[in-house]
Amino acid sequence: MPLNERDRIEILMMIGVGDRMRTQQEVCRLFHEMHPDREPVSQSTVSRIERKYRELGHVRDAPRQGRPKINENVQQDVILSALENPHCTVRQVSRDLNIGKSSVSNIFKKVKYHPYRVRLIHELAEDDFDRRTEFCEYMMDHNNQNNGFIANILFSDEATFFLNGHVNRQNTRYWSQENPHWMQEYHTQHPQKVDFVSNCLFETCSSERADEMCSPLYPDNIEVFDHCIHNIPTNDLNTLPISVGYASTTVPSKIGNEENTRYSTKT
Repeated sequence: MPLNERDRIEILMMIGVGDRMRTQQEVCRLFHEMHPDREPVSQSTVSRIERKYRELGHVRDAPRQGRPKINENVQQDVILSALENPHCTVRQVSRDLNIGKSSVSNIFKKVKYHPYRVRLIHELAEDDFDRRTEFCEYMMDHNNQNNGFIANILFSDEATFFLNGHVNRQNTRYWSQENPHWMQEYHTQHPQKVDFVSNCLFETCSSERADEMCSPLYPDNIEVFDHCIHNIPTNDLNTLPISVGYASTTVPSKIGNEENTRYSTKT
C-alpha cells in the first residue's frame, strides 16, 4: 500500500531531530510495530522521504502530468442521465452537464455502456412464409430457363425523410451495458414523407441497357416534388396527386406487411 502524506509526516517524526535522531533501520522497525497490518517500509523509502523534506521542505506529492482524473460526481451524473433517458446523445449530455463530449464518451466507455442502434424489421403474417418460398422458387425457375436473368434485374434502395420527426435509424441510440432488445412499433405509411430512390445495376449490363433502365420512372413525381419545395406548405402534402410508375420488368418482391414495421436494437 503506497504511503500518503500523513504516513510520510509520521516517518519524519520517528526520525527525530538533533541528538535524538534514529537510524533508518530503527525507523523501519518502529513503523512496523505501530502498523503491524501494513507492509513494512524499507530503508530506501525512509531515506527518500528524509531527502525530499530537506530539499523541498515538504513531503507532498508533486503535481501529476496529463489530463486530470474525471470527478466521481460527474461520472455519476453522466450515468444517471443515461438511465433516465437511454436515447440521449453524447452532445446532449455534454450540453446539459457542461462537460466535454470526449469526457462523456470516456465515461460511457469506462462503465461499458454501448449505444445500441435500432434495426428495421418487417412484421410477418402467417402467409408471408409461403410467399417467401414461392419467391425463391420463382427466381430459381427463371434463372434455370435464362442464364442472363439475374444480370437484367434492377436493384433499388431508398431513403425516407419524414417531416414529423419519425424515428431515424442513424440518430436513434439506446445506451446500455447489455443489449436491451428494445422494440417499438411504427407505421411506415405516413402521408408526410419524401422518398429518395437510388438504382444499382450489375456491371454485366451494357451501357445502352443501363441508360434505359436508369431513366426516370416517375417523371411526373419529380415535377410535383419541385412544386412542393417552392410553393406548397408541408401540411398540404397529403393532398398532392402523386403518380405511380412501373419498371419494364417486374418480379414479386413484396414479402411481409410493410404497414406494420418494428424497430429493434442490433445484436
